[in-house]
Amino acid sequence: MQWVMMLLIFIGGIAVSVQSSVNGGLGQKVGVFEGAFVSFLVGTVALFLVMLFFGKGNLLQVFQVPKWQLLGGLLGAFYVSTMVLAVPRVGVGAAIFTLITAQLLTSSLIDHFGWLGMKQIPLDWQRIAGMGLMIVAILLYTKR
Repeated sequence: MQWVMMLLIFIGGIAVSVQSSVNGGLGQKVGVFEGAFVSFLVGTVALFLVMLFFGKGNLLQVFQVPKWQLLGGLLGAFYVSTMVLAVPRVGVGAAIFTLITAQLLTSSLIDHFGWLGMKQIPLDWQRIAGMGLMIVAILLYTKR
């Protein structure tokens, strides 16, 4: 079962790169925030349909969750808007490389400290070295 999850994550990574390219082109045609809005609108409609046919949860429970758990939509809007703006200027590779490095750094801190209710997984020297190498790799990858 774990390999299925890893495969889905891998496909999700492909989707993020394709999404960045698609949204970057859309933003150049209709505007940065307009492109981000259209992207979210299409995604919202798609998720609404999936929820209608396959959803098993209770949407009304959204009123019972801690308010900070509702920030995901704002963070997603920031991410999509940033990528719509940046990808046409720096390229998909540099944008995704930087994005992944930032995700690894932040998620490692979340794991290490157990922030946001996550399981605590301590940092070790190999992970710290790997993150340092990622930062060096960004510098090498984006150097012109």
